[in-house]
Order: sequence, then structure tokens, then C-alpha cells
Amino acid sequence: MASILCVALNPSIDLANEASRVVPTKKVRTRNQRQNIGGGGVNVARVLAEMGDRCELLVLAGGATGQVFLDAIRKLPVDLHTITTQGATRIAFMVKDMEAGDEYRFVPEGPLVTPDEYQQVHRYLSQGQWDYVVLSGSLPRGIPDDAYAQLAALLVDRDTRIILDTSGPALKEALKVGGLFMIKPSLDELEGIVGQSLTEETAVVKAQELIARGAVQHVCLSLGRQGAMLVSANQFLKLPSFPVKVGSTVGAGDSFVGGMLWGLIHNYPVEEAFRLGVAAGAATVMSEGTDLCRREDVFALYRHGSQGLTTGQLAPA
Repeated sequence: MASILCVALNPSIDLANEASRVVPTKKVRTRNQRQNIGGGGVNVARVLAEMGDRCELLVLAGGATGQVFLDAIRKLPVDLHTITTQGATRIAFMVKDMEAGDEYRFVPEGPLVTPDEYQQVHRYLSQGQWDYVVLSGSLPRGIPDDAYAQLAALLVDRDTRIILDTSGPALKEALKVGGLFMIKPSLDELEGIVGQSLTEETAVVKAQELIARGAVQHVCLSLGRQGAMLVSANQFLKLPSFPVKVGSTVGAGDSFVGGMLWGLIHNYPVEEAFRLGVAAGAATVMSEGTDLCRREDVFALYRHGSQGLTTGQLAPA
């Protein structure tokens, strides 16, 4: 079995609630509270665990909330390594307005990480060897914008497949290092990287240019309700969104990464792993609050999920 490290530099405790109606000024009474642990790398590890596999998980956690977070994560089948921070682990809060069907998400920026705490992350990645490393999620305060670029630079020459799921300057800087295996930007995030507005067609061209220059091997492009695309060196695939009943969109992107990674470590071709990732994302959308996908839902969607699949060959960039 492939060895996997998921890195969560800015994990969270995720609270999800329902309210009859969300209004300003007045008290909004909530009910049906759910509590989960979250953050990009943590959610990927949760999906892998749900699918039946175990990974290594590196997290930064601190304060009283950090203890609550660690108590919860120790219940998961993961090999946990914790770097203790002086700052407290963040709490994210989501409220669903049941009358309007709208979802309100409040996501703090995270604790202030000290230079020594950040250097412990460097040391840990420089000393290990993994088949896949997932760098996923936002960066907390105190960690530089090029942090993922620095971490990727430690791994690119070690035959490690690096999966990066972040946005903004952190993504742009990491692409300069090159050698990434996969990124998963939205269309808006890809526009931010290339500095121009994009259609689906021009997005494929720009993704192929990133691949041609060696920045990344595969670009998984999230198109929201329009589905997702996979762009590789010589081909692209587009899969429409699954027509599922929406419970909550929290964690859907992380679930895509977890589902696709599960397919890859089980020797699915990249194209089939992509389909599995889309199914995992859709299965999470079916769940309520901060719950993620269920294995049975993932495979039920995957088995019926090739309808509307578009494929095409690409000329060299």
C-alpha cells in the first residue's frame, strides 16, 4: 500500500447548526448542532479513513481548542504527528437558514504560528519519505505565502507525488517550484494564477501550459455546478455535477481530493480516479453540516457517474 502524508497547517473545529431564519441584530436560535474536525488535510484524511485506508497526518494544534481537536482526531484511524502551537486552534462556524436554504460560513484566519513552530514542519518533511504528500488548506498567520513552495521543494526530488489544494499566493508560489503531481483550483482561482478571465476552453489551454512547463502533471479544475475537468498532458475530461440533493457544501472539495487519492493508491487509472473524486465530492454535498461522504454513497455515484462525460485529445502546448 502506498504511504501517504496529509499536512494540515491550519486545522479547525467545525460547528454546523440550523436556524429557522438568519436575521441581523436579533438573537438567532440554532439547533441540531454537529461538531467535526476539519481543515483541508484533516478532511482528506477523514475521507481516506471512511474509504477504509490509513494515512499519516501532520497537524499544528494548540490551546484549549487544540486539545478538543486532538481528542476527536485520535478516534480516527490515522498515524498522528502533532506540532504544538502557542496559538489556539481555530473554530469555524456554519449556520444553515432552513427557510431560505442558504448556508452561512464563518471561517477564522487561524492562530499566529511562530517561526520555530513552522521550522518543525520543515524538519518533519525533510526527514520522511512518502509516496504521496497532500498539502491542503489555508495558511495560518505567521506562515509565509511561499510555505507550500518551500515544503514542495523538500519533496520534489524524492519520487514523491505532491497533491496541492490551496489558493491565492500560496498556490502561485508553489507552481514556481514545479514538479507537482496535481492541483485542484476553481476556475476563479486559475484566473488568479494566470491573471486573466477564462472560459472553460481557455482554462484548458492555460492548464496545459502549466503542465508543459513542468509546474504540475494534472490540473483538476472545479467548475461549481457545472462539474469538474481533468486536464493532463495529452487529454482532458469533463464530468457534469451529479444531480444530488444538497445538504451542505462544506468539505466537498477536500472530499474530491480524498476520493481521487484513494483511487490512485488503489491503482485506478487517473481518469477513473478523477471520476471517483467527483463522486466523493458529490456524496459529501448530500451530507448535512460538516459531515463528509459515506463510502457506500461514493461508490453508488461512481458506478452511475459516467453519464455526460466528455473526453478529448490535446495537441502539445
